[in-house]
Amino acid sequence: MEHSLWGNLPLLVRANSKESVEYILQTLWKTRKAGLDSADRDVIRDLLQLHNDADLDPLLVCLRMLIRKCVCENANKDEIQKLFPAEVLPEIQRLLTLLLQKFHREWREDISKDQIQNSTRPNSGETDVNFQLSKDKLETMLISMKSQLS
Repeated sequence: MEHSLWGNLPLLVRANSKESVEYILQTLWKTRKAGLDSADRDVIRDLLQLHNDADLDPLLVCLRMLIRKCVCENANKDEIQKLFPAEVLPEIQRLLTLLLQKFHREWREDISKDQIQNSTRPNSGETDVNFQLSKDKLETMLISMKSQLS
């Protein structure tokens, strides 16, 4: 994951409790297909005591990437901890590792169910498209999105 994205994780310290961070991760997971609606964004922004989306969006991208990496790569505790560079505060590393482990099995089951549903549903004319971005492209996109939101 791009190291500059990790710099957004300290915003999680603004949350008043572990439950708040847990709520954020669960909400990101539940909205993985459709994205956050404005009400979800408002709740998360309030939980983190943020005033605008320009501060929120990079954190959400970082958390979504972290969740995806842990779930899709079936990461265990040690592998999750290795994802964090030294710049991430130890208390944030511990909290995220604990929460990602807590939801890991449930989220893996969700992925399995999604794959079964996708293989059994008739073609509705929709196509899923997956793509990979280089770190440079992703950073460029994030900078562009940030400037557009400003």
